[in-house]
Amino acid sequence: MNVSEIFSVAIILFAIIDIVGSIPVIISVREKVGHIESEKATLAAALIMIIFLFIGEDLLAVFGVNVASFAVAGSLILFFLALEMILGVRIYKEIEPESASIVPIAFPLIAGAGTLTTLISVRSEYETINILIAIIINASLVYVVLKNTHHIERILGKGGISIIRKIFGIILLAISVKLFTSNFNSLLI
Repeated sequence: MNVSEIFSVAIILFAIIDIVGSIPVIISVREKVGHIESEKATLAAALIMIIFLFIGEDLLAVFGVNVASFAVAGSLILFFLALEMILGVRIYKEIEPESASIVPIAFPLIAGAGTLTTLISVRSEYETINILIAIIINASLVYVVLKNTHHIERILGKGGISIIRKIFGIILLAISVKLFTSNFNSLLI
């Protein structure tokens, strides 16, 4: 167990999951469908992340893809997610939800493609136990945010949420560049 690694992975996942930046989406979903089951959504998202952490690499092997290739592909996805966050544009459009607990809150909002890609990517650089702890930390933060969306919305306001989203977008952009550069060279060998 390495506190520095746990902190690094927790920050990476926090930026990817972007639960604070997702507050406007969560509010919109809550208005459309009523109550969001915070416990169910958090547990489902954590389980999806943990399962993918352990079988994601084997799943890749079935398709003949190595971790370095997936990490490079993941870095490109993270790059575009960061651009969405920084520029305030939507590159990927999602289908409007009919209900909200597991879909669309747990998947794809929390444990979406970016998060799953990141889990495989960070596995090439960090110990699994540290990643698991970081997942649990983030699941706890997700639960707190889901439970307190009303209060957070009132405290931060639209401007505050926008600023936080852009800050985490820049952090995510830097992470995507680091993942790309650290894994791209291994593809050339």
